[in-house]
Amino acid sequence: MNGQIDPELLRILVCPKCKGELEVRSDEEGVEQSLDCPACRLAYPVEDGIPVMLVEEARPLES
Repeated sequence: MNGQIDPELLRILVCPKCKGELEVRSDEEGVEQSLDCPACRLAYPVEDGIPVMLVEEARPLES
């Protein structure tokens, strides 16, 4: 697994809390680290290229 989320999956994913659009946050190498919801101020982690889309697993976005 290369740590990249399938682009097809990225097109259909939305925030499970508000159904808003998500922004991809990547590290210096371009590997996705989280999917961020600006409306809810939550970051959903990406583990081995698989987004964890559970509100309980989301972290608050930093200001």
